[in-house]
Amino acid sequence: MWYNDIRPDIDLENDRYSLIMLDSRKNNFKRLMTDEDKKRTVENLIRLKEALVEKVPAKKVDDNLLLCSWNIKNFGKIKHRTAESLYYIAEIINAFDIVSLQEVNTNISDFKKVLKLLGSHWKHTLSDVTEGNSGNSERFGFMYDSRRVTHSGLSGELVISPEMMNDNPIIRQLKRTPTFTGFESGWQKFSIVSLHLHPGEGTNGDGPTDKEIRKEEVRLLMEIMKKKLRKMSFEDRNMIILGDTNLYQDDDDIVELIEDIGFVESDGLKGKFTNTSQSEIYDRIFLNVEDYFKIGTNAEGNQVGDVFHLFDYVYKNEPAEIEKYHTLMLKHKKKPSTLTSHAKFTSYFNRYWKRDQMSDHLPVWLEIKTNSSVPFLHNTLKKF
Repeated sequence: MWYNDIRPDIDLENDRYSLIMLDSRKNNFKRLMTDEDKKRTVENLIRLKEALVEKVPAKKVDDNLLLCSWNIKNFGKIKHRTAESLYYIAEIINAFDIVSLQEVNTNISDFKKVLKLLGSHWKHTLSDVTEGNSGNSERFGFMYDSRRVTHSGLSGELVISPEMMNDNPIIRQLKRTPTFTGFESGWQKFSIVSLHLHPGEGTNGDGPTDKEIRKEEVRLLMEIMKKKLRKMSFEDRNMIILGDTNLYQDDDDIVELIEDIGFVESDGLKGKFTNTSQSEIYDRIFLNVEDYFKIGTNAEGNQVGDVFHLFDYVYKNEPAEIEKYHTLMLKHKKKPSTLTSHAKFTSYFNRYWKRDQMSDHLPVWLEIKTNSSVPFLHNTLKKF
């Protein structure tokens, strides 16, 4: 991580040229962080780093790979997201090896700032914006630590062909065109499909319900996946589907469509709430992998994977913490005159402010074992 911007000015001397958190040319590249901002950020980063060390497995050379999926709310579209929050986003990403990002918007300046904070060994892939109103100007992105994992060269988008349509199709394309990206690390070569499905539980008048639209998105996507699984070479058939599925607790019939073609939901995440309201299981990871592709297990033999509850460590729901952001909330709220009491500040902080700074989704992750040499050798010995 690159912490130059949060050093006191007196420490910078000849390092000023390398600052990242600067305003636009229009505002003469003004510093985006005051000393008060820096001090608060450093204090919170210490707490956040300690939590990540405790909650996420350590990175082990030639042994494991940490995969994360995170819908960062309107990443690049929210105008009052602070430099402070970009540090927290980067610190969380830095705890993993590959992070699949959803809701990256047209403006990628925040995306680029986070990459710079992570350091030059962090690389990325980024899809084009999905056109049309329903696409919400969204992209799919990956950030990955090139010291630990490499891009295999496989990259593309999953598009529904006209031949796949029914006579009266519910949809003609997925709202956000999913990406299909290949990676390699140690013994493992795999591809990841990152998606963001249709949201909601509405009835939509005389049209198809939100669930019917979402189910049709999954049905068509699984038709594409079946064809790819048949055509791909053996070593490329390790497939992972992840992202903001917008699947509700009663969407079991949609989950079955994924499981019917051989995908299995990660045990470490199954049933865990992933939105900040802790009410829904939106963000999921499904795997269709061969025998030597192993997910890390703990001492009890359970798969290693979890949801990282970031608001336990930054933007905490505590009076003293909330008070630190009163000035910023007043600056950014459209009608600041409505923030007339501590209760009003607290409500705005929890319902809007902290979610706009970070996200309304929590990062989900799992550990992949990259060294399969021992089981391979045991299985080979049996053949003699």
